Amino acid sequence: MVLKTYKPTSPGLRQLVIVDRSELYKGAPEKSLTIGLTKTGGRDNFGHVTSRRKGGGHKRKLRIIDFRRNKFDVEATVERIEYDPNRSAFIALICYEDGEKSYILAPQRLKAGDKVISAAKADIKPGNAMPLKNMPVGTIIHNVELRSGKGGQLVRSAGCYAQVVGKDAGYAQLKLSSGELRIVREECLATVGAVSNPDNQNVSLGKAGRSRWLGIRPQSRGVAMNPELTTRMVVVKAVLPADVIRLRRGASRPRVQKLVLTRRQIALL
Repeated sequence: MVLKTYKPTSPGLRQLVIVDRSELYKGAPEKSLTIGLTKTGGRDNFGHVTSRRKGGGHKRKLRIIDFRRNKFDVEATVERIEYDPNRSAFIALICYEDGEKSYILAPQRLKAGDKVISAAKADIKPGNAMPLKNMPVGTIIHNVELRSGKGGQLVRSAGCYAQVVGKDAGYAQLKLSSGELRIVREECLATVGAVSNPDNQNVSLGKAGRSRWLGIRPQSRGVAMNPELTTRMVVVKAVLPADVIRLRRGASRPRVQKLVLTRRQIALL
């Protein structure tokens, strides 16, 4: 995939840089693998805001992604690569030999017509899944399980990858793209290859409205807010120095003075 820019016929197009998705499938997703997605607006079941700066956005369908890859020793063919509005990576629709269809995360260099398989031992090529104990040191992987059978939890965003750098005492040592080293049980599954859409990090939305289409609301810096209006009054119990002296002399209980301060005043103490 390559990046796409536009002639600056408007202020919103001047800064716009997006990923060219012309090679992706242009039809509707597989109906049997989609469910309705109910928006929360960042609210919990009481209606309280628990996640700020969320709300609105275009209506979406949730694609059911197979993160477990637990259909072993059955080869599948990649039918197409699709866009998924719920994640930064692309997804691949695969069809197994018995006719079952499934969505998986699409790794880089995977294309329609390729064969993928999940097995105890498989070829080291993009899209194949196997336990970490059977992967050679140096393999680039993604969609890594933290607990065997739970499904991939690590390395799922666009362009991310991890590398197997060692094995010892039943654990595999992984180096993440951030540089962090993690140890994972060797029985856990992982998929070969790096996640697709690495150019996602170079996207520039160009205007505020495009963020609203994605369900991202404006944010205000906390330090710019008025502390008298936006913070609760905090009660602080302060022990006076004279009481500390009395305590050292054997006083039974210190005299406590209550001070009502704002958080900004507390920060200035």
